[in-house]
Order: sequence, then structure tokens, then C-alpha cells
Amino acid sequence: MSLRLYDTASSEIHDFVPVVPGKVGIYHCGLTVQGPPHIGHIRKEVVFDVLRRWLEHNGYEVTIVANVTDIDDKILTRSAEAGRPWWAWAYENERALDAAYEVLGCLLPTYQPRATGHIPEMVELMNELIERGHAYVAADGSGDVYFDVRSWPAYGELSGQKIDEMEPAADADPRGKRDPRDFALWKGHKPGEPETASWPTPFGRGRPGWHLECSAMAGKYLGDEFDIHGGGIDLRFPHHENEQAQSRAAGRPFARIWMHNAWVTMAGEKMSKSLGNSLLVADVVQRMRPIELRYYLASPHYRSHVDFSEEAMADAAAAFRRIEGFVVRASEVTTDVRPAADVPAAFRAAMDDDLSVPQALAVLFDTVREGNTLLTSGERVELRANLASVRAMLGVLGLDPLSEPWLGLGTVGSGGDRLRSAVDTLVHTVLEQRQRARESRDFATADALRDRLKAAGIVVEDNPDGTRWQLADEPGDHGGSI
Repeated sequence: MSLRLYDTASSEIHDFVPVVPGKVGIYHCGLTVQGPPHIGHIRKEVVFDVLRRWLEHNGYEVTIVANVTDIDDKILTRSAEAGRPWWAWAYENERALDAAYEVLGCLLPTYQPRATGHIPEMVELMNELIERGHAYVAADGSGDVYFDVRSWPAYGELSGQKIDEMEPAADADPRGKRDPRDFALWKGHKPGEPETASWPTPFGRGRPGWHLECSAMAGKYLGDEFDIHGGGIDLRFPHHENEQAQSRAAGRPFARIWMHNAWVTMAGEKMSKSLGNSLLVADVVQRMRPIELRYYLASPHYRSHVDFSEEAMADAAAAFRRIEGFVVRASEVTTDVRPAADVPAAFRAAMDDDLSVPQALAVLFDTVREGNTLLTSGERVELRANLASVRAMLGVLGLDPLSEPWLGLGTVGSGGDRLRSAVDTLVHTVLEQRQRARESRDFATADALRDRLKAAGIVVEDNPDGTRWQLADEPGDHGGSI
């Protein structure tokens, strides 16, 4: 079975056939950096990171372009409220986005172009549209440039809407428009706005409209036709609808497949800064390990909404710790096991079926259960193969605790290497006392020592290789033979 992906434009699942054999070009809309990212934003980054890893696992050369919108009405408003230059405000939040990529183990995009760095490409695209009769300069002298939606009969095909049923576009002053649904390609400079937030063009000083920038940047780095365009489902209209219309009206085929991930919601509402219900990535990773947050965001199907709750995050963390606990225990008794070159057939079938991570995780958990049985039985050869398979599947999902960037980060509450070492020494002292009591058949003392450790939140596990310990409800990353 080859990779099949759901195309939002056709509402159907199609076989994935790249424009260039062996290579994949992906553009997904990055942040408008008006503020730092919340977990609703970063779910998209995790989804497309998993897609990238799966494509690369299958031998594709993947180019990912994710833009940064660093000039926008909201950026100008927020920076003015903060008394900061707009460009400094945008750059600070761009760094926060990069930090969120890193902390959640996402591979950085091949390139992150900024809107402000691509004004010439935008002017070129506007000129093409004007020449073809699909755009016009506002007659009111504002310097605005609009896309004429009625000049493009296919307008609305991505979102399945008809022009006459659409609400007026709200991205610019309607006075200069021929039709209230026409959308802004370029916004003329207005009194009171920073002079630095405008650029000279044949139409007058101004700044880009939101939709124009993505078409210009996607075309520059991925070509007139590329494989996949992605983003949150909220971008389907008007943003992606407008991107597709202006690109195709300029004679560029644009994206073959449109992929949209669903929202992270709170009480059924989309997570957003405007609703005041956002959870910043930087805050969440202070109380939840980043690898567990990644698991929480990646484990549902990308087209399914994730309704946030602390209970759901705790359940996700506990589920991941079961996987991690096995990986750590198995790696202690089967040293130097590397990820397998390929994944189980059932895992592959799930990932090829529109990136069905929930089904893939079911295969992973089945394999972990088999591995735990092998751990108990002492079958080392089979255990090595099992662990290699588990690590290969985790690698595709960016969740292998024994690989970068997770390797060596420790567990929740571990408190650093010095504290871990001190606790390990103390626990082993008690375990040695317990072992001596057992050897002298003083089982009452042995049981009492075990109960004291349990009361302190430490679980003792006896197995053929010796006695191990771990924190209650934590992955087993401590212990050894006694």
C-alpha cells in the first residue's frame, strides 16, 4: 500500500504522487508572530513533523517551507500597545516559535522565509495579476491593491462556497473595492502607522496583504507547482482559498494536495489568544515533559479535534510512560540495540492510510506488550528484535526517548543528575539491606523495607536479573541488579 492522503480540496483520499519522483515539497503556514505560540499553534508543527519523518523514513528527499508572517495589523497593534518597535516585537516572538519547535523535538523547516524579505516577489505577482485582469489598484488613491474575485470563476472551490453566499472580506477598507468580497493583495500606508512598516511599490508605499505573501514565498522556494500545502483547518477560508485563487489566476498550478489539521479546543471552542483560552507552549512544558506534550498532540488523528483538559494530558503522559518504561528497561538488559531499518507491516499500513497515528500507536502498544512478556521470560534474542522495532516506530513519531533531543533529559521530578545519583545511592542501600534480610530468610524485615520504600513513592520490582526500582507512576529509568 502506498501513501494515501486526504485532500481538503476534493474531500477525498488520494494516492500520493509527488511532482518530482523521490522528492516532496511541502509548504505549511507558519505563525503570524503577534505573540508566542500556544499548544493550538504547535499542534500543526507536530503533525507536519510526523509527516516529514514518515516521508523521510520511506526514502523521500523532503523540503519543508514554513513562513513567518512578521508584518500584520495585529503585530502593529500589539507592538504599539507594548511600546515596542514592531520589528523587535515580531522577532522576539519568532524566537519563541523556534524555541517551541526545539522543545517539542520538531525538526526545523528547511527554510523559514519572512514576509518582509519577499516584497519584490509579491510586487511581481501583483503585476502579473493586474496584467491578466484579476487584480486592480483601488481608485480612491489609498494605494490598496485588490484581487477581483469575480474575475476568477473558480473562486470558492477549495472551501466549497459560492461567491454570492460569502461575507464581505474584512481585511481592508471597503471603499476602494469593486466588490465587497474582493480581498487585499497590498495595503497602502496609513497615517499613524510606522514608516518602517511600509515599502515602496509602483502602487505606492504600503505593506503586503496576508494572503499574497504565502503565494509569493511558496512559489519562490517550491516552484509553480508543489506537492502539499498545509495548515490549520481554520485557514481553509479565506486564507488558503485566496492563496489558491491568486496563484492559479497568475498561471501557477500551486499545491496538488491540501492538508488541514483540526484544532486544539477548550470546552469545544478553538484555542486562540483572542478568546483568552490559550496555553503557551513555554508554560505547559514547565508542568509536563515536552516529550509527553508531543505525544499528547501527535496521538489523535490529525483531522480530529483535540479538546484540551488537564485529565487528558495526564492520561497521555501515563500512556507514553508505559512505552518509555519498557524501552528503558529493555535497553538495560539488551545493550546497544539500534532502531530497526523498517517498521512492522501493520504500522506501515496505518501510517500510509492518511497518517493514521492512532492505528499506528495500537501496533506500537501491542509490540510493547510482547516486549514486556519477553522481558519477564528472559528471551534476550527476541527482546532485541522487539526493542529495535519499537524504537523504529517511535523514531517515525519523533518520540524515541533514547534518541536526540530526548536522550539524557531524565524523567519528571528527577531534579538533575546530582539529585538522581544521591537518591539512587540511598535506595540501593535499602535494597542491599533487604537483600541481606531475604538471604537470611528474615522475610518480615525484607517486606518492611519494601513497604517503607513504597510509602516513599518508590516501587521495587524483582526479576531474574536482580532487583530494580522506579518512582511510582514514572517510567523505569533507575535501578539495577542487587
